[in-house]
Amino acid sequence: MANQASGDRGSDEANGAPAPTAVVIPAHDEERRVGATVRAASAIAGVDLVVVVDDGSRDATVRAAAAAGAVVVRHGRNRGKAAAMETGAAAVAAIDTREGRGTPQAAHLLLFLDADLEESAANAAALIPPVRDGEAAMTIAILPPQKRAGGGHGFVVRASRDGILRASGFAATQPLSGQRCLTREAFEAALPLAAGFGVETGLTIDLVRQGYAVREVEVDLHHRVTGTDWAAQRHRALQYAHVARALAERGAAGALPGAVRGRRTGSPAGAGG
Repeated sequence: MANQASGDRGSDEANGAPAPTAVVIPAHDEERRVGATVRAASAIAGVDLVVVVDDGSRDATVRAAAAAGAVVVRHGRNRGKAAAMETGAAAVAAIDTREGRGTPQAAHLLLFLDADLEESAANAAALIPPVRDGEAAMTIAILPPQKRAGGGHGFVVRASRDGILRASGFAATQPLSGQRCLTREAFEAALPLAAGFGVETGLTIDLVRQGYAVREVEVDLHHRVTGTDWAAQRHRALQYAHVARALAERGAAGALPGAVRGRRTGSPAGAGG
């Protein structure tokens, strides 16, 4: 564990038994990797449901995810990561209601994973226990150094990290990490999610500000190699724009001098800009 923001809310247990975990995987044109990710996530102890949200893919993502055993929900067009997360969580909520798990205490925990983790997705199991045991309302994965083809998005990470610190007092190690486990209560407290790729930045700020316990956990997860072509550069620019928007909406835009990495500064109750 690298960092934690304190709060007095965590996971509840239903009838004395820990709630099961549902994995939600937003996916866009991931036919080559999503099947392996689904299979690895399905093998995590306590996971009894994997939902893949196909976000307007043009390839065979739907077929690959379904063949691997996932429940698949489709967007007719690409609506972005935040919308896919909301759709996936809504699908899990509908299943919970049908199965008599209509209260936040009885509902599935939500484990959000990216579609390109492949076999390493099984290691996301480490994100569940702190939430299941009531020690945190949300856990965030800290990934090891990733193989990259060059380039990077360090400027986006810095903007997100500095803004989160200013807005909430939480010093995030990997603020853009999309691998997160949450209680149903915490997820609903953050709705509506920040749009697009600003979702992780907004989610952290919103929960810490409300007093929910957030913990970072080191997890051995691996993404595909990031490219340096025009599409990759466009993705980073779009990611930056979405993060900047999420920060501006929360009054946390601009640079923050002297940000301290890996430490919690201030308190959720005293968040501000």
